[in-house]
This record gives sequence, structure tokens and C-alpha cells, in this order.
Amino acid sequence: MSEQSLLLEIKDLHIEGRADETWQPIVKGVDLTLHRGEVMGLIGESGAGKSTIGLAAMGFTRDGCRISGGSIEFDGINLRKASEAKRRGLRGKRIAYVAQSAAASFNPAHKLIDQYCEAPLSHHVMSREEAEKDAVELYRRMRLPNPEEIGFRYPHQVSGGQLQRAMTAMAMACRPDLIIFDEPTTALDVTTQIEVLAAIRDIVEQFHTAAIYITHDLAVVAQMADRIKVLLKGDEVEEADTRTMLATPKEDYTKSLWAVRSHERKEQPLAGPGETPVVSLRNIDAAYGKAPVLFDVSFDIHARRTVAVVGESGSGKSTAARVITGLLPPSSGEVLFDGQALPTGYQARSKDQLRQAQMIYQMADTALNPMQKIREIIGRPVAFYLGLSGKALEERTRELLNLIELEPDDFIDRLPSELSGGQKQRIGIARALAAEPRFIICDEVTSALDQLVAEGILKLLDRLQSEFDLAYMFITHDLATVRAIADEVVVMKEGKVVEQGRKSEMFQPPHHPYTELLLSSVPEMDPDWLDRLLAERAAAGTEPA
Repeated sequence: MSEQSLLLEIKDLHIEGRADETWQPIVKGVDLTLHRGEVMGLIGESGAGKSTIGLAAMGFTRDGCRISGGSIEFDGINLRKASEAKRRGLRGKRIAYVAQSAAASFNPAHKLIDQYCEAPLSHHVMSREEAEKDAVELYRRMRLPNPEEIGFRYPHQVSGGQLQRAMTAMAMACRPDLIIFDEPTTALDVTTQIEVLAAIRDIVEQFHTAAIYITHDLAVVAQMADRIKVLLKGDEVEEADTRTMLATPKEDYTKSLWAVRSHERKEQPLAGPGETPVVSLRNIDAAYGKAPVLFDVSFDIHARRTVAVVGESGSGKSTAARVITGLLPPSSGEVLFDGQALPTGYQARSKDQLRQAQMIYQMADTALNPMQKIREIIGRPVAFYLGLSGKALEERTRELLNLIELEPDDFIDRLPSELSGGQKQRIGIARALAAEPRFIICDEVTSALDQLVAEGILKLLDRLQSEFDLAYMFITHDLATVRAIADEVVVMKEGKVVEQGRKSEMFQPPHHPYTELLLSSVPEMDPDWLDRLLAERAAAGTEPA
């Protein structure tokens, strides 16, 4: 590429974070060059500095961080020396950002179209009427349903995949030269991810937009990036074009990332004829208001076993969990615990019935109270369910931290903001264990974690299950996770169970057509995989809508 096409040049970037009144290095002398129309993939485990570098490309750092060295030039503009007003003028107009969680990034009180129009109007790029027309066109290009109408919905009225595409359209509103995509498909199911990846790639190519694509998913970055840079603890490990990096990584750390997840739980034998399930769903129908969402759903979960419930967004996985916990009373059918019917609503359940079923949530960032220290987060359910206080409460809280392999003296008085993503998820596990339940619902608990951290969480859950004879319902869209931890698999689509059985049977053909769709949608470490899949589906008339 010619020097004239150079868009972003970062040299010897150093970024520090404040901890215990001292500044600690986060990024340690990283270089990055990006040309117009080029996509750079940044990969590495949690804490590698990926998002920090992505934000620095906008001349921005999070609270508690500072750029302490190096230069950042965007199209000849020195972002370190530019005024804050100058940087603000670039953000949203010439440099845009797409966050990992669209649900947490949109304002829930405003319609999508209003939030789309905000940047073009504030940067005086177009009028409100022009912005609304442009929104419809970009919604259409992003393959959103009913593009003329969807903008007039609120964020909670569209699916996660649709919201992620709406965010990408919003980032394109001013036709920026550079977009930073920060894990934009991490929390999406595999079928929705295909739609979002295809839409992102199309719009980047159509507008010749440069992009930094941050992810821990190596198969995804293989589809999106022209070049890949590998990071570890703020240092650059290596960089190469995508095909070279996939075929012949040089460094041992890169090779370890390329390795397939090693943990795979030994499949437990089927329950004996006289063994009562811990939890049973019997012919469950459920609705949100007048809209039916579950139809005749039945499955069992036994002690010491993990049932993975899989399916795309809107299939009914989390709704089934809400029925089990009593948050959504079924319109018909029943939930049994140890063979006894549970009251349909949680208000009618005893404290002991509530104690027996706990949840670990997908997004630890939003599931933990940011104002409470770890001792309060874990100690509250201990006090509520077990009645402990004083020294006994302190001792039990410390025991739970030891169980999740975190040193009590180091963590008990920290706030969630002082923990990594994997550490936060471990605290969520400890909080669930605090009630001493027999059954735990794990709702996408590894989807926001990098491969190495996720493997550690799966091993921890496996150990705890064996130690305490726990029954798990594992809601996930990640079929690699299913292979790693499940004993049995329940496949759901549009509120119905379409297939269920032992894991060993479910991954062997023949499959139900929907199960086959899920399996075929898992990205492969092949740069041509997405093109090949889209071509096959287009030929079959099943390309993403």
C-alpha cells in the first residue's frame, strides 16, 4: 500500500492504570499501522490490552488510565497533542466505536432512530429528515427486518442480534474512516453471529472503511481481518497477514491460542430407572402477556449431571429458566423438584425452595452490585439463607472464596471494578454457591470470556459439581462449551424442544435440520469459511435474512 493510504499510525504506545496510588503499565510499547479499507484483528486473552489500544486509537482512555508515552496519528492528526474539542469532533464523525454489549450501550429510554440521528445532527453532517432516510437505508444494508419501521422501536423491543446490527449502522451514520469493533458478536448465538458478521463485513467493504476488530474468538477474526496482531499482558507477541498467522504462527503463545479447548468433561451415565430428577419440566407452556413463548417443553435434570440447553436468540432457553425459578409462572404444565410440584410463582415458594435453585448470570459486569465489596456480595445470601452473622459469616465468606480459587485476603475487600472478567464470574459462582443449592442455572456464563479464562471457569464448575453433587442447566449458544461440559443436550427453537439426548448422540448424524443448522454455523479456523457458508446457503435459499 502507498504511504498516502495510511490512516492510523501508533508508535511505541505506553498506557498506565492507577492501582493503590501507583501507576502500573497496561500497554508496553505497542506499534500499529492501519491503511484505509484495511481490517486489523487484535487478539489475546483477558488483560492483553486489546480494548485499551482500541480506545487509544480514538485518543481516549478509560477513567484511571493515562497514555504515558508514544504517538497516535490519525490521518495526520496527532491525537495526543490535539485538544479535547478536536478529539470530540473526530469521535462519532470520522472514528466510531461499536461496543461488545449493545444492550448496555443503547439508551433504553430513546427509540433506535433517535439514537441513530444524534451523531449526524451533532456533527452537522445531515438534517433530521436526511438522517432518518439514511438510517432506513443502512438498516436495510445491515439486513434488519422491516427497515422502515424498526428504528421506531425501543432497544428492548428488538433481539440482541438486531440491536448489534443497529449499533453498527449507527456507527456508520457519519461514514467514518475508522471503526473500532470491540467484541461485537461475543454474546450472540452462532446463527445470529453469522448474520452480524456478514453484515459488518459487507458494510466495511462497501464504504471502504478501515476497522480494528477486537476479539478473543480466533475463528471469527479469521473471517474478518486482513492482518492479525497477537497481544499478551500489554506486549505485542507477533503480527502477520491472516492466512500466514493461521497457517504458521511463530510464537509459542500464539500456538497455545490456536490449540483447541482441551477441557472435556467425561460424560456421566444415564440416570437409573429409580433415580428421581432434581428438576423436571412437564409439558410447560408459557407466555409473555398474550404472546405465547413456550410450547409443551419437557426435560429432566439429574444430580451430578449437566444438561446444556442450546438454540438461537428467542428460542426459549432463558424463558425456560425463568419458569423454573418462578419468575415467569407457566400457563400450563408444572415444574417438579425432587418429584414434588413447585408453586408456579416465586412469591409462593418457601425460603428453602428458593435456596435450592440459584443462577449464575451471563454478564458479571451487570450482575454484581458495583457499590458493594466482595464480602457483601457473597455474604448477603449466606446471611439470608443460612442465618449466619458475625465471625461465622466472615468464615463462610472466606471459605467460598477459597472454593472458587481466589485468595480471601486479596479479594474480600475489593469492589467488582477491581476484578478481571474471569474473577467477576468466579464471584458470581461463589454467590450462587452461598445458598448451598442443589441446582444451578448457568446462563451463558462463559460467552463474554476469552478462551483461556473460559476454560478455567468450566474446570471450576466441573470440580464444584463433583464435590457437591450439583445439577446444572447450562444455557449456551457455544457448541464448543457444550462439548466441554454437557452430559445431555436439549435443542430449542421457537419455544419448542426439537431434539434432546446424550451429548455423544447429539453430535453424531443424522441431526434434526435445526441442529444441523446450529452445527454448521460454528465458525472454523479458515479465512474462506464464511464466504463458503454464505455461498452454500444462498444456493440453497437459506442465506441470512
